[in-house]
Formats: sequence, C-alpha cells, structure tokens
Amino acid sequence: MMDKGDIEIVVIEDEEDILELIEYHLQKEGYSVTGFLSTERVEQFIEEESPALMIVDRNLPGVEGSEFVSALREQGYSIPVIFLTAKDREDDVEEGFLRGGDDYMTKPFSPKELVLRVGALLRRSGVARSDKVKYRDMVLDLQAHTLSIEGEVVDLTKLEFRLLYTFIKNPHQPLDRDFLRDEVWGDDSPDFHDKTINVAMNRLKKKIDPTGTKEYIVPVWGVGYKLV
Repeated sequence: MMDKGDIEIVVIEDEEDILELIEYHLQKEGYSVTGFLSTERVEQFIEEESPALMIVDRNLPGVEGSEFVSALREQGYSIPVIFLTAKDREDDVEEGFLRGGDDYMTKPFSPKELVLRVGALLRRSGVARSDKVKYRDMVLDLQAHTLSIEGEVVDLTKLEFRLLYTFIKNPHQPLDRDFLRDEVWGDDSPDFHDKTINVAMNRLKKKIDPTGTKEYIVPVWGVGYKLV
C-alpha cells in the first residue's frame, strides 16, 4: 500500500479560504497537497510531478475549470478529477462528466465527504493500491523493487533502488550527503564516508543514464546531488 504522503493531490480553487480549507483537511488525512488559485502553471506542475488526483473548481479566472480538464484529456492526461463547484444544475453536472470529470460535488460541501470521495476515487483508479512511483520516464515498482525506463527493466541493487527512490521522493531539492546516508544507508554502515556515496551515485547514474543525455541527477557544488 502506498503511503498517503506519497500521493500528491492538486487543488484548483480561486477562493483562498476554501482552498485553505480543502488543503487543511487533505493534509490532515496525510496526503501531499499543492493548491492553485487558477489553472496557470498547473499543466507544467502535472507534467513535472505526476499527481494522483485533481480537485477542480469550475468558476475559475481565465479558463473555466471543466474546459481546462477537457483540454487535458485531449492531450492524453488520465489523472482522476473531482469537480467541486457551485454549478449545481443537472446539465452542469452532466457537462462536468462529459468533459472528463470522474466525480462531481457541489458547494456548499462537507470536507469529510470530500475526503471520503478522494479516497474512493483513488481506490477506483488504482492509485491507493499502487506500489508504483513515476518520475519522468522512470517507473519504480516499490513492491517488486524494480525500475523500468521507457518500459525497459534496469537492474539495480537494493541500495541503488533505495537511493533512487530517495531522490524521487525529494525531486528538485539538493540532497546533502548526511541526508542520503541517513535515508539510504541508515546505521548499517559504521565505516561510512563520503566516497561511499560518490561511488554509489556514479554506479546509479551509469545504470539509469548510460549515455549521459538525460541527466536525471546532477551534482550540487558543495552540497550533494539533486534530481531534475
């Protein structure tokens, strides 16, 4: 079972107090949540982070929420969507589903019911049961401890797998050697030193990017490494 903290939920809601309320209840339930006041920059975020679910208001500035979701669907995004909106007429609901919604809630709403619907939709979509984590073209199967890149299996040692998973859990953040040691090696290596990490990093990078063209992980001078 995937840890809820590894499940990223995007909320697009232009009323800040409602956005904060949704974020609070989902984070309290253990999910990772990123909120947006409009659809601006959302598509870029989805591309980079691969969230598990979106909660979308329809009355948004710039682009109407269901039109935005419809455009995402046309581009091939299958991310589950719950519309949470004041548009409550029967034809509004029908329109929401036809434009790519997977569930539809009307305002005013019960935060508890929203959290339950989120859980139900994640289970239906397989996310809550999934032991797979995706980043760019890499897919880690946490149950089988396997990595595939563009559908091809890449053989990693257990330590290399833990190392890569640590970076995928902390994307775009410089990770220093102390953090990597604690997360990956733990207390198992009393003779641990910086060279241990350098050797492991070089081996991992050669396995996941043998041609050096993808540059998944880059060094951060004076700190350590980061996943880009």
